[in-house]
Amino acid sequence: MTHQVHAFEPPDRFVAGTVGTPGDRTFFLQARGGGRVVSVALEKVQVSLLAEKLEELLAEAHRRFGVDLPVLATANDPDNDPLDTPVDEEFRVGTLGLAFDVDTATVIIEAIAAGEGEQELIGDDDDADDEAEEPDDDLDRLRVRLTPEATRAFIDRARRVLSAGRPPCPLCGQPLDPKGHLCPRHNGYHR
Repeated sequence: MTHQVHAFEPPDRFVAGTVGTPGDRTFFLQARGGGRVVSVALEKVQVSLLAEKLEELLAEAHRRFGVDLPVLATANDPDNDPLDTPVDEEFRVGTLGLAFDVDTATVIIEAIAAGEGEQELIGDDDDADDEAEEPDDDLDRLRVRLTPEATRAFIDRARRVLSAGRPPCPLCGQPLDPKGHLCPRHNGYHR
């Protein structure tokens, strides 16, 4: 089976964004460059972890290789624009990979499509191999190479997108719906 690698090295724009209303949003990574736009869907928790791990990767690159860390990439002009339309989902992300290229001082982000292999890993452990399984080479991928400044801008925007959702309940931390929610800290009474 053939697969596509959507490579942007570097993209004109790489952002996390959403479509929908809070509580019913779909999260996307979107890369634009060379006259094309690629959007891939993923879960909110994946966006959160991606931002967190990118922050750690930049700190590690600074510690090990002396890479200058940008404080705020675009403090005067943050990218608050919506996703480019139409937002056509190329695939749903199953695995995210991160790397730092020392030679070019760039961050590489790779989003790999969810495949049937992920379903098998959850189910049956009888056929467990001694070797760790690598993501299938026949799955679609989005590969993006970013400068540390562009990585910082991505992290900042991802955090803004994540915080724009439903506010958390002050007691249990679960998201509040406009009509309230059943709070476990109030023994199931509406809050």
